[in-house]
Amino acid sequence: MIMKFNKILLVFGIVTIFMSCAENPFTGKKTMALVPNSQLFPTAFAQYDQFLTENKVVKGTSDAAMVTRVGQRIAVAAERWLNANGHQGYLKDYKWEYNLVDDKTVNAWCMPGGKIVFYTGILPIANGETGVAAIMGHEVAHALANHGQQRMSAGLVQQGLAVAGNIAIKDEESRNAFNQYYGVGTQVGVMLPFSRSHETEADKIGVYLMAIAGYNPHEAAELWKRMKANSGGQAPPEILSTHPSNDSRIANLTALADKAKAEAAKFGVTSFK
Repeated sequence: MIMKFNKILLVFGIVTIFMSCAENPFTGKKTMALVPNSQLFPTAFAQYDQFLTENKVVKGTSDAAMVTRVGQRIAVAAERWLNANGHQGYLKDYKWEYNLVDDKTVNAWCMPGGKIVFYTGILPIANGETGVAAIMGHEVAHALANHGQQRMSAGLVQQGLAVAGNIAIKDEESRNAFNQYYGVGTQVGVMLPFSRSHETEADKIGVYLMAIAGYNPHEAAELWKRMKANSGGQAPPEILSTHPSNDSRIANLTALADKAKAEAAKFGVTSFK
């Protein structure tokens, strides 16, 4: 059974490679894109509009204005970077929108195509505009690097191979064992590391974007120190999490800060908020 399981994982990897048909502009790596942006963006826009009708959007406050201001600066930074690195027109189908939602949840997100929400619950931890920029850069980076598209594609491959395995394995006992091993194995061995790699990648892209936008990239690590304090140290082991540990992120962002400043200098940005 273990040999069969290992073969399934090998097939998973091979299928993932051969179905890679998009390019991450920030890394140059090929990525899975089984759901094209031409389908993904309209769906995301519709879901975003529906979300706004079902939640309390904060309008006309200094916090709402700050979220929009920071978002616009990050979007400009992204376009400057992409244009300078040979990706003109990459954002042509983006429809940027920034909204602050009255909710105690400590979260923010950016949907494919540039639709952004910040919850009021994350603002105290952001502790000002530069902290908001660190969060905004990270969330926008997920969209720019097509992480949502990649996760959906990987999920489709994972499901497809599960179905194929169940069809191929005729013996019920072996099929049950396959389902048990395959579910846990692909989740812990493939999907969770895949998600953690996205978070690490978004941290790097995000800290570069905030620096190009004129925000001090050293503040990104400080933000995550506050995130760690807010969590009270309650977190699953990194191997069982969709995200790297707080300590890993703090160390990584600290190491990236000076590199982000050097990248910003290429765009004439040498002073930071």
